Amino acid sequence: MPHYHIQFRFHGYAKKYLKRSIFEVARRFHVKGVTRKRPVPHISLAGPFETRDIERVITDVESVAKNYNLVNFKLKGFRYFNNPVGKVIYADIKPSKELEELRWELASRLMKYAELKEGDKNKKFAFHATIAFKDIDRKFSDIWRYLKSKEIPNINQYLLRITILRNGKILYEYDLMLKRLLNRREALNKRIWKKTILRFKMKLFLRKALAKIKKIFWWS
Repeated sequence: MPHYHIQFRFHGYAKKYLKRSIFEVARRFHVKGVTRKRPVPHISLAGPFETRDIERVITDVESVAKNYNLVNFKLKGFRYFNNPVGKVIYADIKPSKELEELRWELASRLMKYAELKEGDKNKKFAFHATIAFKDIDRKFSDIWRYLKSKEIPNINQYLLRITILRNGKILYEYDLMLKRLLNRREALNKRIWKKTILRFKMKLFLRKALAKIKKIFWWS
């Protein structure tokens, strides 16, 4: 049965920063847990999981995501999980209330018919972006010391698309800016991505302008 994964894929400076951190750790400490396959910096929202009703998954992603607009979060430093099967080093994510609500609303729907991981079933969720795992245990202290010596990232980011993967490949994406579902070809289309970014900038500009107007009236 295919494995499905729902995630947010980073863009812009945050994507470049995380990718650079992943490869720096891999090269400096000769670990390949993340770089064995082409690394795509992301936040897992659900999965991997199995289901016989992928059409329902697609419908639920679209149904939940269409009610959200500018969903932001921050990257704030590095942390690690001390799992029984091995340590995981990650960039810590401070979610907004909207991101927490979106993920939980989606998980609550999916768990009714899909085999989710235990962590995905909890309302309290550890949002993170993996930097290194699998083959790092013996070198963990050195890697951790190196990352803690780096400047702590404090990067704002917005959720522009939610990606549905099947066996590691994009199946669909829901675009929160364009308010539409994209098939794989559309999701990889650079022209459509430019429209997404343009719409995002317009929405962000309008939000900031409205906030300024409210502030002026508040003080007048």
